[in-house]
Amino acid sequence: MYLVESKGGAIVCMLLSLFFLGTWPALLTLLERRGRFPQHTYLDYTLTNLLAAVIIAFTFGEIGTSSLEKPNFLSQLAQDNWPSVLFAMAGGVVLSIGNLTTQYAWAFVGLSVTEVVSSSITVVIGTTLNYYLDDKINKAEILFPGVACFLIAVCLGSAVHASNAADNKAKLDSYSNESKDGIRDNNITDSKQAYTKTVEINDAEKGVASTEKPKFGTALFLIDLEKRRAIKIFGKSAIIGLALTFFAGVCFSLFSPAFNLATNDQWHTLKDGVPHLSVYTAFFYFSVSCFVVALILNLIFLYRPVLNAPKSSLKAYINDWNGRGWALLAGLLCGFGNGLQFMGGQAAGYAAADAVQALPLVSTFWGVILFGEYRRSSRKTYTLLVGMLFMFVAAVGILMASSGHRK
Repeated sequence: MYLVESKGGAIVCMLLSLFFLGTWPALLTLLERRGRFPQHTYLDYTLTNLLAAVIIAFTFGEIGTSSLEKPNFLSQLAQDNWPSVLFAMAGGVVLSIGNLTTQYAWAFVGLSVTEVVSSSITVVIGTTLNYYLDDKINKAEILFPGVACFLIAVCLGSAVHASNAADNKAKLDSYSNESKDGIRDNNITDSKQAYTKTVEINDAEKGVASTEKPKFGTALFLIDLEKRRAIKIFGKSAIIGLALTFFAGVCFSLFSPAFNLATNDQWHTLKDGVPHLSVYTAFFYFSVSCFVVALILNLIFLYRPVLNAPKSSLKAYINDWNGRGWALLAGLLCGFGNGLQFMGGQAAGYAAADAVQALPLVSTFWGVILFGEYRRSSRKTYTLLVGMLFMFVAAVGILMASSGHRK
């Protein structure tokens, strides 16, 4: 099998993983905002997420001659390594629950804030656990200042959400007041939250009639988005979204340490003479459990939806091809992103590999470009956003600089 053994190779894996893991959430968010049922999207996503693990196992995991010390993927399937297999599968379970939770959190608090807060919690808890599991092969004097940067980013991310929510509320209140006053204008300026060209403002409760799309960040854009999206959030407390985000962060903080235990057997659960699970074998079992949990939960959610998601059926899912390609692509990106993270972590330490949790740098880019997040927000929101992103840039550099080398 092929193993990443150099520090440079590990950093390349981390950077590729960072891009992949920061991009797939944007694709799922795009589909939710277009009105595709989240249950349908996640079922598609989880199929290709497993496919990515299978591809990695039968390529990287089968390169070269199998030996007793370094068995290939297929050789390990028949070995008595169930304690490590269970650790890998436990990691897949918590990751699956975390990913499913964030799909709903994105609707409530936005892509950027969800990724920032959950990723930061992952680093604060998960990196600390990995540091001790890896026998402190990472440089503590560099690693923990990086963790501190992530912790600061959590606080700034929460502040960004609060400020942006206040901005959106002010826009909607202003629009509602104008509607109640009976404003009917066919050429309203941007300062009055207008469409790009001619618009006709109806009562706020009846919606807006126009052939033009509203501009990003306006009250009309927020109203139009609420009509199209699958999960309705108007009138719902933002605390729900933040609670989902924090829960997801705790789930994410546990999957990497569980995978670390699966591949390195720090607790000596394997019998004498049984080799440790390779990254590829562990990732296969990890992805299988992730797939099973996602399949069971989403089949339940088809008929018993949660958090205002629409009710559906298995037949409706099978016939829903609108956006399926994007969902399948998201699963591949996530699968290969996780695989690359683990390949880099096995070489340079899983604590350093947690640098990929700076994925909100990529997610925020997509959030601004694709979804118009933070458009026409206040100066306070922009200041907090820049501070949050700066802390992430510092954090990813510091964590990568702490990379060690596993003997």
